[in-house]
Amino acid sequence: MYWPAEELKADISCQYVMRKSLSKKEIVKRKPEIDRIFKTGRSFSCRGLKLIVSQNDLAYDRIVVIPIRHYGNAVQRNRIRRQIKEIWRNEKPRMIPGYDFAFIAYPGKVLDHAFQKKQLLSLCEKAGVFLQP
Repeated sequence: MYWPAEELKADISCQYVMRKSLSKKEIVKRKPEIDRIFKTGRSFSCRGLKLIVSQNDLAYDRIVVIPIRHYGNAVQRNRIRRQIKEIWRNEKPRMIPGYDFAFIAYPGKVLDHAFQKKQLLSLCEKAGVFLQP
């Protein structure tokens, strides 16, 4: 496929293009870090979802999504992880940097994407992690 030089330069020079996925540094994976979030964080909950927010000493936000052990089979657990991470990734520019987010998903009625987004945004508003408009 041929790309004219001007279009390629325009693509590269644009710094504000949102990634289509989370970077590795934005995902909390280590057990001691997850334990710190649970120990020092503030908890907010609604039906089927719980949010624990803890400050970190970094210039960016990080996330971990934990479906409880009895949340369906592996396909359903991975699906809820992907859905929550995608909603969080799209709303990330509105959030104050420097927080770790732990979302705990509980089994229940299968929810559509719009309702999940509404729940997640209401939890983040309760936590006070949005930038002021």
